[in-house]
Amino acid sequence: MTNQNRVKTICSVGMLTALAIAADMFLRLPNISGFLTYEPKDVILTISAFIYGPLIGLLMSLITCTVEMLTISTTGPIGLLMNFLASAMFVGVSSVIYYRKKTISRAIVGLVAGSLSMIAIMLLWNYIMTPIFMGVPREAVLGMFVPVLIPFNAIKAGLNAALVLLLYKGAVTALRKSRLVPERETNDSEYKRSNTIIIAIISALLVATMLLVLLIFAGII
Repeated sequence: MTNQNRVKTICSVGMLTALAIAADMFLRLPNISGFLTYEPKDVILTISAFIYGPLIGLLMSLITCTVEMLTISTTGPIGLLMNFLASAMFVGVSSVIYYRKKTISRAIVGLVAGSLSMIAIMLLWNYIMTPIFMGVPREAVLGMFVPVLIPFNAIKAGLNAALVLLLYKGAVTALRKSRLVPERETNDSEYKRSNTIIIAIISALLVATMLLVLLIFAGII
């Protein structure tokens, strides 16, 4: 990447991160089922990851979730963790599948895989963290899976995926006309390095999640 393209990438990524933060703050629907919220930040983060790669998408997710914790959130580090896990799974899995070969079919497959990954990880982490955060027994959390948590996360993921498909082409076209996105193909070595790191991060999250669940079932936590 040339210095000029690097500067353009930094500028456009900064702009898109600011848009994701604004969407998080001003377009959210709070207090769904008492404690769940919907905001469309993952739409902007996923579009950004589709354009600039999975690592950029994860970095933007972390920045956006951190700003949320420091400004409008009342859930502190636990909220940061839960928000980042949800975004990381949706954005990371979707973009890893799409970024190497940018076709509509891979975009759809990536978004479906990202949605399913997000639903699964959030069920597990709600089971782990909700009793700590809300002071309710884990049996009560299990009772929320079918009537509340699965439908909410499925609707959230489905809506985000549909918005990504609807808005992506227009967004990348506008960025190219502004010359903020270079007309070039993905570098294979760059993709492989990025892909390896993302897979390692997602695998580590899954391993940590399953270990915590096992410790809960063993009565250690």
